[in-house]
Amino acid sequence: SDSRHLKLIASRHPVVEKTVATFIPNTTDLTGGKLWLITGPNMAGKSTFLRQNALIALMAHAGLYVPAKAATIGLIDRIFTRIGAADDLARGQSTFMVEMVETANILNHATEKSLVILDEIGRGTATFDGLSIAWACVEHLAQTNKSRALFATHYHELTVLEKELSPVECHHVAVQEWEDDIVFLHEVRKGESPRSYGIHVGRLAGLP
Repeated sequence: SDSRHLKLIASRHPVVEKTVATFIPNTTDLTGGKLWLITGPNMAGKSTFLRQNALIALMAHAGLYVPAKAATIGLIDRIFTRIGAADDLARGQSTFMVEMVETANILNHATEKSLVILDEIGRGTATFDGLSIAWACVEHLAQTNKSRALFATHYHELTVLEKELSPVECHHVAVQEWEDDIVFLHEVRKGESPRSYGIHVGRLAGLP
């Protein structure tokens, strides 16, 4: 349609689901220019969730079947993404500078018709610098660009923006604590995550 819908019911990542025994589907609704602020631990599936939404939107625009029970997607002019870490040493650009250049491009060019996927903006600098940048990006996307957007972050301070900016909705990737350990449920639920569980993930990685 020519609306600002983007609603995916029980959607899946078409590549990742081929590599795991059980893939947990999730629902997204960014209709009307919603910005989902997504918290939760590393390894829980935030990046997979972000990527599957962008990939499904692209597949739908190509006329392909999409991996979801149902999908309503208003026409998207461009899909903007800022995911992962990379540098460009040949041009003298650090990882953080590349992140800022790409983020600036998004904020300067995304429209109400765009889909924006942002993952961990501001992590490459001091904590309060990074938080300030992430905060300003959420405000700009919600108030100026008005794009349909998914914004994953470990800055839990940002969740207060749900009360200040009507497009912003808090969601989290759920985990279950069990005997001083965590189990990743891979379910995206309403509300904010209680914490990021970074110490638990470090222990899983084998930190002494």
